[in-house]
Amino acid sequence: MDNLQPLNLRTVNVTRYVTPLREGGSMPAIAEADDDFLYVLKFRGAGQGHKALISEIIGAEIARKLGLKVPEVVFANLDEAFGRTEPDEEIQDLLKASVGLNLALHYLTGAITFDATVTKIDPLLAAQIVWLDCLLTNMDRTARNTNMLIWHKELWLIDHGASLYFHHSWQNWEEQAKRPFVLVKDHVLLAQADDLEKVDQQFKSILTPAFINEVLNLIPDEWLNEDIFSSSEAQRQAYALFLNTRISHSEVFVKEAQNAKQALI
Repeated sequence: MDNLQPLNLRTVNVTRYVTPLREGGSMPAIAEADDDFLYVLKFRGAGQGHKALISEIIGAEIARKLGLKVPEVVFANLDEAFGRTEPDEEIQDLLKASVGLNLALHYLTGAITFDATVTKIDPLLAAQIVWLDCLLTNMDRTARNTNMLIWHKELWLIDHGASLYFHHSWQNWEEQAKRPFVLVKDHVLLAQADDLEKVDQQFKSILTPAFINEVLNLIPDEWLNEDIFSSSEAQRQAYALFLNTRISHSEVFVKEAQNAKQALI
């Protein structure tokens, strides 16, 4: 799983707004870019703003490093002209508020939503995804909204925007890094997850501080603008401390997941 190439996200320019995806509150959209590919475009002007985009970068690139399948993530430039021609006032406001750099994921054409009652997956893969979501405190991988797709007979993870919820307030974030993820009890794959301790040992060795820094260096400085930090670099280092602390204390969230799984029996 070693990645010899430095982490880098391509940048594309949005050329066509295709259709909104109204399933989520942030109202992403399918859009076409100047490389002729379709993307799920996530807007900086949506309700959670840059924080959801930051969570998306961190979650997707950590998942990819761990060998899980995630669509390519790119930066997407949105020109101010898009907001002028959109007839829907709500969408027009969103486009106007999102001029500049946004985030997008490669659109998996023809993919179907994963349904745990229909498709059973390998217990080790289930454990890997549960571990990832405990690390990221991802509350949005439930039976109601799995945020997983079946594409070309393989399981793909999408939408990590609801991860790292501590950064919406930054309250007691150092303490939160060491806490169990109690919402794992609602994880759609928890019942199928085996060998969590084996996954824990493997994944902790992969997610080094150096790699975490690589991921965080992908985040544009303009998205790191919390008033409580003296600089974008200070905020970036806070993310690093949170993630590295959580990785080094992973036995806490692994035990919580094991107990939650036992309670299902």
